[in-house]
Amino acid sequence: METTALQQTNKTLKLAYPVILGQLAQMFLGIIDMAMVGAVGYKELAAAALVNSVINIPFVLGMGITISVSQLVSMANGQRNGALVSHYLFNGFILSGITAIIIALGLAFGKNILFHMGQDPEVAELAAPYLQLVSWSIIPMMLFMALKQFTDGLEYTKTAMIISLSAIPINFLLNWVLIFGHFGFPRLELVGAGIGTLISRIIIFIALLMVVLRHKIFRRYIIIGKKQWFLQKKTWKDLLHIGIPSSLQVGMESGAFAVSAILIGTIGAREQAAHQIAISVVALTFMVSMGLSQAGSIRVSNTFGRKDFPLLRLIGKTTFITALIYGAACAVLIFLLKDYIPFIFTDDLSVIEIATGLLLLAGIFQISDSTQAISSGLLRGIKDVKIPTIYIAIAYWAVGLPVGSLLTFYFDMGAAGIWIGFIVGLTISAILLSLRFKNISKSKNLKSRYFN
Repeated sequence: METTALQQTNKTLKLAYPVILGQLAQMFLGIIDMAMVGAVGYKELAAAALVNSVINIPFVLGMGITISVSQLVSMANGQRNGALVSHYLFNGFILSGITAIIIALGLAFGKNILFHMGQDPEVAELAAPYLQLVSWSIIPMMLFMALKQFTDGLEYTKTAMIISLSAIPINFLLNWVLIFGHFGFPRLELVGAGIGTLISRIIIFIALLMVVLRHKIFRRYIIIGKKQWFLQKKTWKDLLHIGIPSSLQVGMESGAFAVSAILIGTIGAREQAAHQIAISVVALTFMVSMGLSQAGSIRVSNTFGRKDFPLLRLIGKTTFITALIYGAACAVLIFLLKDYIPFIFTDDLSVIEIATGLLLLAGIFQISDSTQAISSGLLRGIKDVKIPTIYIAIAYWAVGLPVGSLLTFYFDMGAAGIWIGFIVGLTISAILLSLRFKNISKSKNLKSRYFN
């Protein structure tokens, strides 16, 4: 059995890198959409950005529900209970599908909200059909994510990664054909981008579904479906026990950053542009933290199911140290490149000056950002989700945003004040979550909390 810290770190990294690449692929798809839509016109780009802002929080909340699938599948796999793995697959898939339908219906039939947000009427008009198409695409995307969480929970993270990467050329080709009207197709512009997103998400869902149903690795969980594929109230309770707090955690984080962007936008357009530059860099570095978090969570959940508490604690410790090292490396890299990164996005010297200062602050919070993401994932792996959700709510909404607003508007610190609030909130979250995992992961505490 592998017991050394280095061996456990390597095992976590091996599990994490396909997750990271898959997440980066999804981010790159968004970049492709924005770039190709932007080539049509600035109002189309504004419409796409408006739709992304509207769907972001509901979509993130839905993604949080799918997280419960990997946690329970991993735990059942640790118990060597294939029947329970199959049962969680079915119930998690159905729950994710119903959640996706509710979100899609709410967004599609609520499209008129776009005309009541104080936006340019032409932008809102362009955004409405695009919102409907992207809303319906949430259904295949969440079903894909449910299956991805199943394969990830069994520690086959490369499966979904390969399919996610294949979506990049598919989406690019569909956009090229439908947005600009090639190969005899009409020029559909923004609507074409929406259709391309819908089709590409359907394709990757069907592809992963076929792999799960037919590949020999997963066949043993499928052939027992006749006995295990039934809906059960207790199973849904278990899924929602993890899924709802997970949704709230990611939703509160996304919501805090969305509100911060709105607050900075009230200062001025240059500050908002500089904030967008810094937040884009942070979003990229955070993808790695999220991959490490999910890998650590899956591995902890697996050992938790086996009741191997010393190994669980070692996995947690090594993953946390990896997060510290990664956060420190990102901080150093951002510090070194802060004077150059803004030029990738703009040539406006006033925006560049503001963005350079914000990137300095973004570098400072890298360690806190990475460690809080990993700590919340590790706690999720041992089914501890309620108290961490409260911690995150306090850190972001009771401390981070108020402190940032106070510094920005009362002490006239501009956009930097909001970012200092980020640092304070993230640091509090990282400390509270890491200390909680350290305390709960002691063998006697785990036994008393969950197995007595």
